[in-house]
Amino acid sequence: MPRRTSIYLPGFGHENPIPVASRIGPFLCSGVLTGRDPATSEMPDGLDEQCANVFTHVRALMTAAGASTDDIVKMTFHLASYRDRAALNREWLAMFPDPASRPARQAMAATLDGGALIHCDLVAVLESPADT
Repeated sequence: MPRRTSIYLPGFGHENPIPVASRIGPFLCSGVLTGRDPATSEMPDGLDEQCANVFTHVRALMTAAGASTDDIVKMTFHLASYRDRAALNREWLAMFPDPASRPARQAMAATLDGGALIHCDLVAVLESPADT
């Protein structure tokens, strides 16, 4: 069995030959999670919809990894409009309502392509190694 496990999501893919995430032991690191609609693969025009889709992808990734959002230790967000965080904060608070149990978060300005207004990547530590 390989030491590293690649994780793919149905209907979510990259143009380049890369998985959605990679796991070694208890450590899970994602690639870029975008705001594409999980059903249509279309990129919505608005930040509200894109943020909702990003968090939908986060939930799907964690489920595919046999984990939950409680296992996430850090999330990084790249925003086309750095100061426009209302949609991000709304989704963040819905996923992590307990202020005593939230992952670290970083948000930074970015030039994004393909109509993207937000990108996200995450690091998680899962309770049991993938090979047990």
